[in-house]
Amino acid sequence: MIERIKSALKDCGIALWRINDNTEESAELFFVKKQLDTRRFKDVRKFQVTVFRDVDKDGASMRGFTSVTLLESMSDSQLREELKGAYYAAQFAANPAYELPDPVQAPIKEKPGELCQAPLAESAGKMARALFSADSQSDAFINSAEIFIIRSKRHILSSEGTDVSYTDGKVTGEFVAQCREPEDVEIHNMFSYDSLNTEALGRKVKEALSFVRDRARAKRILKSGKYDVVLSGDAVASVLSYYDSRSSAHMIYPKYSTWQAGDSVQGEDVPGTRLNLDLCATVPYSEEGIPMEDLPLLREGKLQAIHGNNRFCRYLGIKPTGMYGKLRCTNTGASFEELKSGPCLWAVTFSGFEMNAMSGHFGGEIRLAYLIDGGTVTPVTGGSINGSLLDAQGNLQFSSDRYEAANYSGPYGLRINGVSVAGTDD
Repeated sequence: MIERIKSALKDCGIALWRINDNTEESAELFFVKKQLDTRRFKDVRKFQVTVFRDVDKDGASMRGFTSVTLLESMSDSQLREELKGAYYAAQFAANPAYELPDPVQAPIKEKPGELCQAPLAESAGKMARALFSADSQSDAFINSAEIFIIRSKRHILSSEGTDVSYTDGKVTGEFVAQCREPEDVEIHNMFSYDSLNTEALGRKVKEALSFVRDRARAKRILKSGKYDVVLSGDAVASVLSYYDSRSSAHMIYPKYSTWQAGDSVQGEDVPGTRLNLDLCATVPYSEEGIPMEDLPLLREGKLQAIHGNNRFCRYLGIKPTGMYGKLRCTNTGASFEELKSGPCLWAVTFSGFEMNAMSGHFGGEIRLAYLIDGGTVTPVTGGSINGSLLDAQGNLQFSSDRYEAANYSGPYGLRINGVSVAGTDD
């Protein structure tokens, strides 16, 4: 199929191109309560072809690109038709000219570990057992769940001479935790891991069942005001993603962000924790065929590197790094129990939690939080939080407890002082 695509590209007069040959195998399990309802196995191969077209606009050299997905079932004439259409469209998406990624050739890189080597059904069974291991009570239970074990092989080729491949694997899924008394409530939970992390999934389910049980008896008594807010799990990852986003080339080139390497992006006055963040290379090559490796992002609150795809890095005159999908925070602190020991609002689940990379604001509508005051812990629901990371980033406090997911590795808990909370009295 690769040779057929190359031939079609040549027939269409397309000189600059990239082929992403993607094969995915998956085992998919669907549960109603603990009963397996549906099981599916898939094996899909697709070819994403990106074509580049150089044009002259008002005397300036421009380069545009368009991508199209091709299938093995297509005839040669269909391949040519799709590629001609993409090449025609590329002229209308032209940007200032830039160099394509440097060519790389290397043997295939196999991802180690059980996720990429064991039978898919076996791995799916292990994650299913981990999912239901904590589901042992009658008042709070899992009412439905989905588990996806995905194993992939990526082969990247380009007209510039790139020819690299690698294997990868991930676990994704979701489950709904339910409690019927004294109020019938459900909490939707999602999970994603880049290894067969049964322990992390078991902990997540146990926590989710505890949360939904407390949500069923939570009171609408939260009053508006300023609170020391404690965030945990995925919400911590969302807040810290601000630094990932603001330091990306696609934010800096159009001047949405003014950050430069060496800047004290956390501010000059930092009485609290100075951030240490890394970008993690979860795959050996980016989609563009750029070799990837772990990249220090912040050290003691200072920006170490700008990162991004080939085009925007070329515009900035820096080495392209590829697009990263995982952030690691190495900061630590007191245990999570100590972190939330003083008066605070531990906001646990939200209708939707957002971190705005443009404004620095974070927040969401509260589904469950714990109002902690001395020895009293009261589950509450309703209201919302609206905080500014720009105002709070100098005094962040982290827990020593860790949290692992496909897109984040770092402290489980984060305490932010003086966050605005709109209560149910508004």
